[in-house]
Amino acid sequence: MRIVHLALPFLLRVRIRPWLPAGISRIEVENVDQLVDLYAQLEAGEARFLMAVRHVEVDDPLSGLYLCSRTVNQAARKRGIHLQQPVHTHFLYERGMTIWAGKALGWLLSSIGGTPIRRGRRPDWVGLKAARKLMTEGSMPMVVAPEGATNGHSERLGPIEPGVAQMGLWCAEDLQKAGRSQPVLIVPIGIQYRYEQPNWEKLATLLSELEQQSGLAQTLSAQTPSKASEASESNETIALAPTLEKDCYLRIFRLGEHLITVLEGFYTRFYPKVSPIEATKTDQEDPDQENLNDCSTRLQQLLDRALRVAEQFFNLSGKGTLADRCRRIEEASWQAIYREDLPELQALSPLEKGLADWAAQAASLRELHMRIVESFVAVDDIYLREKPSFERCAEVTLLMSDTVSRLANGDKLPGRPRLGQRWVKMKVRSPIEITSEILNDYQSSRRAGRKVVTELTEKIRVALDGTIESD
Repeated sequence: MRIVHLALPFLLRVRIRPWLPAGISRIEVENVDQLVDLYAQLEAGEARFLMAVRHVEVDDPLSGLYLCSRTVNQAARKRGIHLQQPVHTHFLYERGMTIWAGKALGWLLSSIGGTPIRRGRRPDWVGLKAARKLMTEGSMPMVVAPEGATNGHSERLGPIEPGVAQMGLWCAEDLQKAGRSQPVLIVPIGIQYRYEQPNWEKLATLLSELEQQSGLAQTLSAQTPSKASEASESNETIALAPTLEKDCYLRIFRLGEHLITVLEGFYTRFYPKVSPIEATKTDQEDPDQENLNDCSTRLQQLLDRALRVAEQFFNLSGKGTLADRCRRIEEASWQAIYREDLPELQALSPLEKGLADWAAQAASLRELHMRIVESFVAVDDIYLREKPSFERCAEVTLLMSDTVSRLANGDKLPGRPRLGQRWVKMKVRSPIEITSEILNDYQSSRRAGRKVVTELTEKIRVALDGTIESD
C-alpha cells in the first residue's frame, strides 16, 4: 500500500495502460473532515462505515487513493488527529478485471485490500461472504460503487444497485449478533471530472478520425451538392456552424445517427429473425422533440436487438435492465470461455481441446454484442442537448470512440484518446446511519426487508445525485 501511495502522483499524470486516460492535474475534496472523524471512530472501535463512491471513469480508483492517502491524511494532521498509516480502505473489484488486465493486477488488488466479486453470478456467495466479513471485522472501511459499473458521464448518475444498502444492513446485523453496539454508517461520495481547458481542436480531430473509420466521411463526400445543401438546411450541419464549438456539437449528433444507421443495417441483414421490441409511439406536437424521441427510440431498440442476439445464443431470458442483461451474458460467455469443468489442458485429447476452443471462440464472438451495448448505452443525445459543454461533448465522443475501436479495429480494451489535462472534484456527503429502528424493520419480515433495502438505496441515490454540479 505504501508503494502504491508513493507512486500515486505518477499514476495520476502518466498513462500506464492504453485504456487508462489518466492526465489528472489536481484533485479537490469537499467536506473531507467527515471522513477524518469516521476514520478516528473506526480506529477507536466506535463505528463501522462504508463509502458509497460514484463510478464515472476507470480513473476513479486513483481518485479514491488520493482521497485517502493525501487528503484525509493532511486534514487529520491539521486537526492533530493521528490515524494509523497508511490511510487506506478495503474495496470490491470485479473478478473480470483479472481476466482482461492479467493475473498480476489481481495479485496487486488483493494485496492492497481488495476482494473480488463476480457480478454476473447472482448471488456470488463466496465474494459476498468475504466482503461481509471485512465490513464487520476489517481494520479499514469498505468502498463500494453503487452504480456497479462506469457510465462515462460526470453529470449524470447511473442506476443505483441495492448492494451497498444490503452490505450496510448485513454489517449492522452481524454486529448485533456479536453483541457490539457500534453504529453502521454509509458515506456517499461524488466524483466529477473537468478539463482544465476546453480543447475543441483536439475534439474536432478525434471526430474527423471517427468519421473516417465509420465511413461517414466517405458518405458525405459522395453526396451531391444539392443533397448536401438540403441536409445542411434541415439538420444545421457543419456548413452552417459559425463556431468550432457548435461544429463539434453538430458533428457528434451526425456521427451518432450514422453509427445507429450502420448498426441497424448490420443487424437487419445478418440477424433478420431477431427483431427489437417495438416501442410505444406517442403523438408529439413539437417536431424537434419528435426527432429527439425517435433517435432515442432507435438507439434503445438497437441495444435491445444486440443483446437478444447474444441471449438467444446463450439461451438466456431478456428480462431486466440493460445492465442486468449484460451481466448475465458476460457470465454465460465466461462459463464457455474459461471452463471450470475441464481438467488440466494436458489431460485433454486434441479433439477435446479443439472443441473447447471452438466453443470459446463462438462465445467470445457473441459476447461482443454485449460489449457494443456497454460502450454505446451511455451515448445519449438528451444528455448532450441539456448542456452542450466541452465535458459532455468529450464524454459522448469518447464513448462512441470505444464502440468504433471495438468494431473497426477489434480492440477488446480500446485505448482512449487524451483530450487534455483534467481535474477532479470529490464531494463527501453526510453519513446515512443504519439505526436500530431501520434494522428492526429489516428483520421483521422478508417483504419489510426488501422495502428497507429499497428505501435505503433511494437515500443513497438522492445523496449522490446531490453531489453533481451542472454549472
